[in-house]
Amino acid sequence: MTDILKTAAYGGAGWSPRTVSLRQEIGGVWGACGVATEWSPLKAVLLHRPGPELEEVADPDAAQMLAPLDASRARQQHDALAQAYRDAGVTVHYVEPAEMPPPNLIFVADLMFITPEGAIVGRPASTVRAGEERFVARRLADLGVPILRSVRGRGTFEGADALWIDPQTALVATGMRTNAEGAAQVAGLLREMGVEVIQAGLPYGAMHLMGTLRFADRDLAIAWPGRVPYAVVAALRARGYTVLFIPDEGEAKRGMSLNFVTLGPRRILMAAGNPITQAFYEDVGIACQVVEVDEILKAAGGIGCATGIVERETIVNLSGRERSR
Repeated sequence: MTDILKTAAYGGAGWSPRTVSLRQEIGGVWGACGVATEWSPLKAVLLHRPGPELEEVADPDAAQMLAPLDASRARQQHDALAQAYRDAGVTVHYVEPAEMPPPNLIFVADLMFITPEGAIVGRPASTVRAGEERFVARRLADLGVPILRSVRGRGTFEGADALWIDPQTALVATGMRTNAEGAAQVAGLLREMGVEVIQAGLPYGAMHLMGTLRFADRDLAIAWPGRVPYAVVAALRARGYTVLFIPDEGEAKRGMSLNFVTLGPRRILMAAGNPITQAFYEDVGIACQVVEVDEILKAAGGIGCATGIVERETIVNLSGRERSR
């Protein structure tokens, strides 16, 4: 009779121990994913193409939207947004819900926050959006993205309230959408990874941190004065960032000119129809690609809100400096 202790199942010669970290298994055992900056070249995004749920919106205010939407036009604009990503060399994944979702699932960024080791699944603050996280969690799992944590208990957290300053430092904001309990859960996980977490409260009237601050390069951030927390600007400047402020608050409100997505260092995808802000960006060396999203904006979110970032190029240390590969 074979000595059972010599078999692989019991640690015999055929036993193959798992000795590498989860991070080292990304792209092998696990699907390709990972984010640790807001500016390195964008590789993959998760979108939700709005479906028949938009036709079901009888009262925009009850659905947390700003005005009635032309559903067909919103879909056309969303298709153009997806194509703009493809044209930039970005892989586009779709949520593809198996049932009709709530009307705001289009704003995927609120439902997830990607780390170098996988995803934190959010827990939206509103009953109108409750359960949207299920659809995103299922799709992330299908893509092979490790789900490291789902915010639980009475915690609320929306991914647009967290941003990477650099691979060692993250911002997490509290306000209407992310409460202290949710922020603490997210911060705790990030600290387990060795990430320094800077927490700040948003002023009343600011929906998300994303709406007050964006990153265009490793040393350049764009902010909304009067809405971005003072402590956040101070933290950025202490880490070598130049922080510039939007030149036209009207365009930021009406056209969501700050709600852009960074395609790579000093390359952004922004909403069309913001000539003052676009000229400002271009004057400081930011290349702007524009796409029409004015119909989508009626749902109270812009390009950044509609884009779940799944993967950016990895940042590695080389001679004491960071670079992308």
